[in-house]
Amino acid sequence: MKGRPGRSTIAVHAGLEREPGAPGAMTTPIYQSSTFDLTESAYRDIAESGGENAVWYSRLGNPTVAATARAIAELEGGDEALLFSSGMAATSTALLATVPTGGRVVAADALYGDTHVLLGRLAEERGCRVEYVPVEDLGRWHAALSEGADVVFVESLSNPMLRVADLPGLAAAAHAAGALAVVDSTFTTPVNLRPLEHGFDLVLHSATKYLNGHSDLLAGTAVGSEALLQLIRRRAWNDGGCLDPHAAFLLRRGLRTLELRMERHNANALEIARWLEAHPEVEAVSYPLLDSHPDRDLAGRLLGGGSGIVTVRLRGGDARALRFLRELRLIHEAASLGGVESLACAPHNTSHVALSPAERERAGILPGTVRLSLGIEDADDLLEDVDHALSASSKLRSAEGIRDGD
Repeated sequence: MKGRPGRSTIAVHAGLEREPGAPGAMTTPIYQSSTFDLTESAYRDIAESGGENAVWYSRLGNPTVAATARAIAELEGGDEALLFSSGMAATSTALLATVPTGGRVVAADALYGDTHVLLGRLAEERGCRVEYVPVEDLGRWHAALSEGADVVFVESLSNPMLRVADLPGLAAAAHAAGALAVVDSTFTTPVNLRPLEHGFDLVLHSATKYLNGHSDLLAGTAVGSEALLQLIRRRAWNDGGCLDPHAAFLLRRGLRTLELRMERHNANALEIARWLEAHPEVEAVSYPLLDSHPDRDLAGRLLGGGSGIVTVRLRGGDARALRFLRELRLIHEAASLGGVESLACAPHNTSHVALSPAERERAGILPGTVRLSLGIEDADDLLEDVDHALSASSKLRSAEGIRDGD
């Protein structure tokens, strides 16, 4: 094959590890074993590298996990990938490995709620300094980084308000300050964005979400250079947040349809975002490819698609948002995202419940905010369900005399 294969080809074929006894197998076998024979070559590798290149204990390395990691690394364009038992395991291990005690992190002020909690723990337990900066204000990033930093941390699309990070600008600012540039790219996936190509050093994903796509496992991944991944791998071995080989097998199976799924996620979300923007019961819609989005020009330059998340603010505040969720019939009221099925939740009592009301407001999560994760169902069926829930919750709001903002 001439040149680099396309993303769908990579997703189907990358990392395939065939069983020697079954050379025609189309899938990587599940090596559901906690331990393996200690051969002479394994002993030599343990003595020389600490066991990095031998398969002898599955917390340290497993063929099924390794095959899935290779596929993700190739999709992102990285040297290597590591797999973890959850997205938060990937994030916490990466930060603990790269931010020293008393170190400094400059982070976007719009992040997943548990990432905020993790950064707070770094400050409290390890004496680290954490400064939050509006993701869209590159001047503030330069000012914050003038004091130096160990890590710059952003989300490619912020959860849940979908602000777009200027990855090339942030990578340049981070490196000028001597910092690693780290991005959580869960919402975009390598189909819509490949951050390493824009200068970032480390890409994190909750692989529970789009990479797997079927809401049947927990997993996380970190992708980057061989040298950086070696540093994180040592921490991962000791912390123990490794991925089970059966979960790795399911993740590899999900990756095979990643591009096809993302095409439908992208299309459904854009259609529904445009429809919601014209609805009288909706105060605001956030979706990066809408002309009304503050980062629309940046999104057009960086993103291959807007992803499957649409965040809306409904008239009537949080009470209306909860009524809307209860009236959905096809879309499930659930806290995750990225699966083939559509989900919806209110961030104030799920993904960002750990933040105070003031912190949520600073992140743009105002009363009435609902996060929709649009799956791969027929768009017309999703629109009918959203329309029904808006209408039914509006009637309840009118009957109970609730005014906008109550």
